[in-house]
Amino acid sequence: MLLCRRENSICLAIAALAGLYLAGSPNAGLSAQDRADNRRIRLIVRADDIGSSHAANVACIRTYQEGIARSAEVMVPAPWFNEAVKMLNENPGLDVGVHLTLTSEWDNCKWGPITRSPSLMDQQGHFYPMTSQRSDFPPNTGFLQANPKVEEVEKELRAQIELAKAKIKNVSHLSCHMGTPVCTPQLQALVERLSAEYALPVNTPGVRPAPNWGDSDMTAEQREQAMVKMLEQLGPGTWLLVEHPGIDCPEMQALGHKGYWNVAAHRDAVTRAFTSPKVKETIEKRGIELVSYRDLYERLRKEN
Repeated sequence: MLLCRRENSICLAIAALAGLYLAGSPNAGLSAQDRADNRRIRLIVRADDIGSSHAANVACIRTYQEGIARSAEVMVPAPWFNEAVKMLNENPGLDVGVHLTLTSEWDNCKWGPITRSPSLMDQQGHFYPMTSQRSDFPPNTGFLQANPKVEEVEKELRAQIELAKAKIKNVSHLSCHMGTPVCTPQLQALVERLSAEYALPVNTPGVRPAPNWGDSDMTAEQREQAMVKMLEQLGPGTWLLVEHPGIDCPEMQALGHKGYWNVAAHRDAVTRAFTSPKVKETIEKRGIELVSYRDLYERLRKEN
């Protein structure tokens, strides 16, 4: 009798401790479905700079049709925007972000504002190459040092958003080319205000940047191996992988700037990794869910 009571006491103590542990765990009070959801690995694969060149357009679409890209960021002022519009509308499943653009970084190919905004332009009417003046660049090549007028920035960004929305069916969000549109607190507040006004989110709450998977000097084979390794180590949660697909062709070989003239080889390696059978096999084997920004925002709306 005493033994039974002692066993009961032990059992009750264990149950109490278990209850305390569960109450303090992150999954306490969650349904089985919610707990399973917390174990999922979601990945947004973003293809940047569609519209910047014909090669970029072809590569961004290829990485969606044949690969793992689920969102593409369109540069409205860039020279191949019109072709990008057609290609994006022919692929309505590809989520589109307006890649707000205030810089024109390449030496041999330039673009400028689509509005009359003198404070945003150099003497040739192009955007400045860099967000801030680089010591190894020629003078007068920094956006910030040109003292851009906030009202002209707003006018230009509004025009880019409205043209993209008028031309492209599947625009769901905003993003920022080279980080320039949000490079000061004042500009960041402006972009967030435009985001709210146009109902195009610019922030991704709860999303973490994917771990580094190589640099621009790696070969296509090395990039593929690095991506497979990164995917194999990816933990639960929602991750964002941003890169710039391209093609190693004469057009893209002519693009670059000081310190970055291997654009074609680097971006071709990205395209190959994004369409790699090994990469796709790893994603399937690990049960990684490829999602778009639109998918993410729709899920957040349902939860709230």
